[in-house]
Amino acid sequence: MNLTSSAFQDGDVIPAKYSHDAGDVNPPLAWDGVPDGTASFAIVMEDPDVPAAAGVPVWIHWVVFNVSPAVREIPESWNVEGTKGAGTRGLLDYYGPRPPDREHRYFFRLYALDAVLPLKEGATRAELDDAMRGHVLAEASLMGRFAPSTGNAQ
Repeated sequence: MNLTSSAFQDGDVIPAKYSHDAGDVNPPLAWDGVPDGTASFAIVMEDPDVPAAAGVPVWIHWVVFNVSPAVREIPESWNVEGTKGAGTRGLLDYYGPRPPDREHRYFFRLYALDAVLPLKEGATRAELDDAMRGHVLAEASLMGRFAPSTGNAQ
């Protein structure tokens, strides 16, 4: 599977309009190469560069699961068609980049699953991982960078 965005290329800077300070608008995402037998998708956005003082190894910015297998792209500021999970702050909606210290990497991860997951709204990333175990047909990722400076304005 391939995951792309029309807003930035893999490894490039995420435009500031998708940051927390600009209103938490998710970037557009699109994917192809979906395997046969896909029953749903899950999408996660995470920051592995979170400072140790945060007390978590990875900061979860966005969790969505049970997205229809017919979906191949989501628009900017998507009205989620699936089930919202909880990020690290407990929020159910997209929480854009807002690194407190330096440039961070943000990974958008897409999972093609052979099942619709028996999870309720507000499930955590750990609960999602447990439910996905044995059901992942394919996965793809897209990484963008963001720094706490005006240099991100694009």
